[in-house]
Amino acid sequence: MRKLLALLLVFGIVAAFGSVDVMAQGDGATGFQVLKEKFIEGDWRFMSLVLICLILGLAFCIERIITLNLATTNTDKLMSKIDERLSQGDVEGAMEVCKSTPGPTASVLYEGIRNAHNGPEAVEKAITSYGSVQMGLLEKGLVWISLFIAIAPMLGFMGTVIGMIQAFDRIEAVGDLSPSVVAGGIKVALLTTVFGLIVAIILQIFYNYIVSKIDGIVNKMEDASVGLVDVMARNNVFK
Repeated sequence: MRKLLALLLVFGIVAAFGSVDVMAQGDGATGFQVLKEKFIEGDWRFMSLVLICLILGLAFCIERIITLNLATTNTDKLMSKIDERLSQGDVEGAMEVCKSTPGPTASVLYEGIRNAHNGPEAVEKAITSYGSVQMGLLEKGLVWISLFIAIAPMLGFMGTVIGMIQAFDRIEAVGDLSPSVVAGGIKVALLTTVFGLIVAIILQIFYNYIVSKIDGIVNKMEDASVGLVDVMARNNVFK
């Protein structure tokens, strides 16, 4: 569902850029309009594939950003509530606090508290095992973003190589090395590379932001997990 919403949002952004172009024409501005014209001038076979990489890549990026923002938890507040319940000997209450708190950190802490009766080693093992599962969920979709980052410039380079081959074919057919014969073909070929690199740069920025967001969540998760064992030991939960 989130991927569908992200995809619709991307299409909305593209449509918004189109409306900006229309207004820019009336005001004499040429920013997005020039970019769109250059895109159209490129080889449509490769430019359309580059555009698809951009749309799908942005959809995955937006979906991950939304998911990670929802997964962010105030760990200090959560640990304070858990500590309060465990100090009262209310293990079930501490588990309910975790169940009612969204995010992977609360889920990992829930698994740790659930295994409290088996001792600290069992708690640490449960936290480690379930933490790996949550890590996989946080990183879900990153492989597709990496794929689009790699494919977009490759498609651009392929369009450039094929365009250059076509330019040399024209030289061979005409038998003349006049700039006017090959300039158009070379221009189209280079445009595919430019837009492929632009798409890769945009997606790379989003990818790095997502990775840093995941690292932040994982660090908080690890700190909360270590704190949970200390809190449980301090409140004599292990018996």
